[in-house]
Amino acid sequence: MRIAMLTYSVKPRGGVVHALEVSEALARRGHAVELMTLGRPGDALFRDTALPVRIVRHTPPDVPFDERIQAMLDAYTEGLRPLLAGGRHDIVHAQDCLSANAALTLRDEGVIEHVVRTVHHVDDFTSPSLIACQDRSITAPDRVLCVSPPWVERLSADFGVTAAVVPNGVDTHRFRPPRDAAERDDARRRADVEDRLTVLTVGGVEPRKGSLTLLEAFARLRETLPHRDPLLLIAGGATLFDYRHEVERFDARVTALGLTRHVRRLGALEPDEIEGLFRAADVFAFPSVKEGFGLVALEALAAGLPLVASDLDVLRGYLTDGESALLHPVGDAAALAAALTRVARDPDLREHLRRGGKEVVAGFGWDASGREHEAAYAYMGSVAR
Repeated sequence: MRIAMLTYSVKPRGGVVHALEVSEALARRGHAVELMTLGRPGDALFRDTALPVRIVRHTPPDVPFDERIQAMLDAYTEGLRPLLAGGRHDIVHAQDCLSANAALTLRDEGVIEHVVRTVHHVDDFTSPSLIACQDRSITAPDRVLCVSPPWVERLSADFGVTAAVVPNGVDTHRFRPPRDAAERDDARRRADVEDRLTVLTVGGVEPRKGSLTLLEAFARLRETLPHRDPLLLIAGGATLFDYRHEVERFDARVTALGLTRHVRRLGALEPDEIEGLFRAADVFAFPSVKEGFGLVALEALAAGLPLVASDLDVLRGYLTDGESALLHPVGDAAALAAALTRVARDPDLREHLRRGGKEVVAGFGWDASGREHEAAYAYMGSVAR
């Protein structure tokens, strides 16, 4: 098959990582895959790949948010037009509402025949432009996929859309435990964590990630285990959306709690830096309010980190409380703090969770995801026979 895989960014958000990994898995299975995305002038994809990568260049104008989104959509649509024209692809697969709307416009104009869309989750947008973008991207495609069963059920109930499940995966060559004590020590030295109890989260500061809940829990953890001098590392956060007000609230609360020297917002990092943080940390916290799957939680398990996470239905799809993770009620800072404290104090629990996490990871490979995508594409009658 000739596949155009569309995503909205060159930054390592979950949906972008999924798009790249699935594309590489499909290429390993013999398909001709091109990854297409939107990026600023000079930007490159977050990591190297052997795939052809087509970046539609666009500098968002300094205009109100809805106008900026429309400008991005217009630029992406026009940039994709020559890349997709002429029937060069059997499959056009969009991973987000922005790329899906660009592709749908081209489909409606007759430039391409169909659009496949993976819905990772449904956001609670308030912006009229994004509400319209999201709704159209769910109801108008020719085939809809999800990465977890709960979202299949929600799309059916809320939008009347029938979707199929395609699994996520994890790259166990990149996300792995330290090979030995020396590699662990080197990772901790590079992260500058000394001998402190180090809590890691990845995803930046935003409402959906439960950042303020994590901060309150971390403050409690420091009160409970002052002799361990806990440190909170927050990596990632590159996103299309403007969360400056959430960041301002977060920073103000850090100051009010007296945690300025104990909380580090690291921002977007290179892949090898992120992988190093996983090997340096002691525990991974994932207090999200909403997720499509929670790919970074799977990466934490693959890296051998004990995981403390929100009790979300999508996470219960592959995590078991007390076996592969400690799950806490969504938004409950006290419960999150108690779970982090248990992990920090109990080496037997940490080892138990690592073993359980390793068993979970064994069931998630990107090649298996590639096979499931083939089946989804075949359903559309687009596979050459």
